[in-house]
Amino acid sequence: MVGYLVLIPADSPHFTRTDPARVPDAHALPGEAEPLVRIDTVQRTAELNGAELDLTYLEFELLAHLVAHPNRVHTRDQLVTTVWGYGHVGDGRTVDVHIARLRRKLGAEHRKAIQTVRRVGYKYTPPTAR
Repeated sequence: MVGYLVLIPADSPHFTRTDPARVPDAHALPGEAEPLVRIDTVQRTAELNGAELDLTYLEFELLAHLVAHPNRVHTRDQLVTTVWGYGHVGDGRTVDVHIARLRRKLGAEHRKAIQTVRRVGYKYTPPTAR
């Protein structure tokens, strides 16, 4: 993946800040329930039902990646490469431990949003408001 980072001073007339609470979800379809997990990559915050989650750097990156690709199965190797940024070293338990921590922080009601796909990896199924 190749990309460019463009830095613009905050006092520049081209710099505009948007309130993430007012920006509609790009993935939401008309009539679809609002997602309970919200990720703000600009401020690096994650919210569950409007309450901010206290996540480490890698927990945030992992959750943001899973939320950005809902209902897609990710192997442990894919997650290590995309989230950690290097080739797989070890037995894959690093991903398992971070997933367990994320589930704990999501709470009993929403922990099943991150599903284990046996002998493959994990997938995120978005919880929706009832």
